[in-house]
Amino acid sequence: MATLSLSDILDDLQTAEQGLHRFERRYWISSDHFYELYASGLLDNGENREDFAEWAGHYKLRRKRQVALEQISANRMKKLKQKPGKSIRLEPAEPVYPA
Repeated sequence: MATLSLSDILDDLQTAEQGLHRFERRYWISSDHFYELYASGLLDNGENREDFAEWAGHYKLRRKRQVALEQISANRMKKLKQKPGKSIRLEPAEPVYPA
């Protein structure tokens, strides 16, 4: 099974966000609203078909990596709270997520 490091997840999120912002500037609509139209089949896929497919790809990647980041963070919180003591010592770590 392949794994993704936290750095991989954050890099993918940054790339996806850059792509989303590029299309939001071009089409003057938020990516959430775009994807609602796209997923509902309401967009004319004529001359902008490639743009829309790429935009949807960035959107799906962002959602997938946000889920992975949230899962890593939740797992880390669970482990941190299990340690005895009143204060939590937060130290750098590079967790991985099963891809």
